[in-house]
Amino acid sequence: MLNFAKRNFKELIRDPLSLIFAIILPIFLLTIFQIIKIPNEIYALKNFTPGIIIFGFSFVTLFASMLVSKDRSSSLLIRLGVSPMKSRDFILGYTLSLIPLIIIQNILFFGVAIMLGLEFSINIILTVLVSILVSLLFIGIGVLLGSCFSEKGAPSISSVVIQLVCFTSGMYFPKDVVGKGFDMVCKILPFESALNIIKGVMNGTEIGMRSILTFGAYTIVIMVVAIVVFNKKMVSDDK
Repeated sequence: MLNFAKRNFKELIRDPLSLIFAIILPIFLLTIFQIIKIPNEIYALKNFTPGIIIFGFSFVTLFASMLVSKDRSSSLLIRLGVSPMKSRDFILGYTLSLIPLIIIQNILFFGVAIMLGLEFSINIILTVLVSILVSLLFIGIGVLLGSCFSEKGAPSISSVVIQLVCFTSGMYFPKDVVGKGFDMVCKILPFESALNIIKGVMNGTEIGMRSILTFGAYTIVIMVVAIVVFNKKMVSDDK
């Protein structure tokens, strides 16, 4: 499983374009919005930095889906099917390969935010640790999409997730200005809850129980479903 994770990480860093989207683009957005100085509290560093972290995680979903779908199309998983690895070992292999990228994202995002004026505190270190748990939701979605769709289809569907994160997490605009219907959609989907958790830990504010329960329920269900679907796809692809 560890060897599989190492192989996946090498596949990930082999494509520099992926790193540009996952790291450079969020840093650019974080920097440019602070330079523009939009007179809205949502773009303050204490609020926008957590949003950028969640935005970066949406690309983790894209990378996970690409890894899984590519391995399925290349029949690598079929060849590995004769190994003692179980479905959960494959999922852990994909998950562990993405953790270093997530840590690098957080360090760079917070480093830039501190240079832009964010005050350093112990909460930032806690946020990095908590964000690893939060990223499991996005990794699970990526593995699920990669298991369900082809190498060409998975990235396209993952791009929809990126847009959902942007518009339903509340990172770009106050959702209450759009309407109650949109506000309900944001509460039903897990991305606003993920942002609230990151923001609460970073700023040392109370995290609502609704956010914790919504995020936890989505993460557990998606990871379980991803394992089940992945296992079934390995069997069907082998046939």
